[in-house]
Amino acid sequence: MFSILLQTAQTQGNPWGQVILMVAIIAIFYFFMIRPQQKKAKDQKKFVEEVKKGDLVVTIGGAHGRVAEIEGDTVILEFERGARIRFSKSSISMDNTKAANAAVKKVE
Repeated sequence: MFSILLQTAQTQGNPWGQVILMVAIIAIFYFFMIRPQQKKAKDQKKFVEEVKKGDLVVTIGGAHGRVAEIEGDTVILEFERGARIRFSKSSISMDNTKAANAAVKKVE
């Protein structure tokens, strides 16, 4: 235990080293966690704004349907046999929609 106290006493000599270390940790968090999240949110928002009538979409809950109508912040999705449900635009999942559309193109 005494050796641990000696090691901490030795590292307290240069405070700039600790400042540089903290800045490096913050930069790593920004470039590997915060920035990609912001980019993904921006892409999701752009995707939702570009949704138009007739597009095949998938909601966050997993509902697959075609866009029948767009009314401001809501979309009306049409499912099999003419069933229609109103969803918020923010509930459309970009990742799931792209995966479903890719699967449909493979089948065709």
